[in-house]
Amino acid sequence: MKKILVLFLFLTASVYAQKEMPNVNLKSENNKSYNVKNDFAQKDKIYVFTFWATWCVPCLNELDAINQHYAEWSKELNMEVIAVSIDDTRTQKRVKPLLNGKKWPYTILLDTNQDLKRALAIANVPYTIVVKNKKVVYVHNGYSQGAEKELYAKLKTL
Repeated sequence: MKKILVLFLFLTASVYAQKEMPNVNLKSENNKSYNVKNDFAQKDKIYVFTFWATWCVPCLNELDAINQHYAEWSKELNMEVIAVSIDDTRTQKRVKPLLNGKKWPYTILLDTNQDLKRALAIANVPYTIVVKNKKVVYVHNGYSQGAEKELYAKLKTL
């Protein structure tokens, strides 16, 4: 148990040690290039980066749960969700068909080489990082039903 706690603290500390998003370029599902540090830097806007994969059922559940509230949340809060797929070259061909079925309103980025995942020391998904004014202000790992309400409560305090 002690080892698990130490590992958790190390992983959490490594993200907070980051303090800012790294200078990494990713492509969208439409092949548009984004720099995660500079393109998501509007003053006082909240950016929710959710890391997911097509094979990760909790990830899909989390993104679906956020989607149920996204319209009202984004009206109330100056926020945007960026869903970062960590699907590798073997599974990335599943991303577009899944997106066509889901019709999520999020900005979708593809981290096929896992550059961003590595830069943030993310061990597993789902993983959520909230950024405001270029600073990491909240980190959450995992998903269980209702966790989106906890995320919303946190977003309202920012």
